[in-house]
Amino acid sequence: MAKVYLICGKICIGKSTYAEQLRIQNNAVLLSTDEITLALFGQHCGNNHDEYVERTQNYLFNKSLELIEVGINVILDWGFWMKEERDYAREFYNNRNIECEFHYIDISDETWKIRLKKRNNEILAKETSAYYIDDNLAEKFASIFEVPNEDEIDVVYHGDINGDK
Repeated sequence: MAKVYLICGKICIGKSTYAEQLRIQNNAVLLSTDEITLALFGQHCGNNHDEYVERTQNYLFNKSLELIEVGINVILDWGFWMKEERDYAREFYNNRNIECEFHYIDISDETWKIRLKKRNNEILAKETSAYYIDDNLAEKFASIFEVPNEDEIDVVYHGDINGDK
């Protein structure tokens, strides 16, 4: 039976890059909330952003079931920032007897700040399609993120790379 890989980590920590590698290694389909919301609504959803994200995630949970049913591995790339989200996802799949595996991406704060700056510069130069994260948003998102406990995570990937400095 197909398997679900759930990617957990702060914004701009390397989740999508890691998820793409995992996709190739496991012959999987990658489902990304950011990819859909950016394509449909662009950079600025305003007050509707959280609603759009929640609706997109619900859609992707259900779409993942169709893919799994026909034997295709699935990767959910949207961070799972809070324990409540991780618990919901695990229960969603466990209740359907679908194997799921949480992968946590961890990097140092120094590397994270370097990656945020690099990505923001790429966005401004129109070299990439991603959300622009200013210092205030970065601080807000960092305060929301709940570092997972060991018992929540199946695989930990330490993404610090010397080339990021």
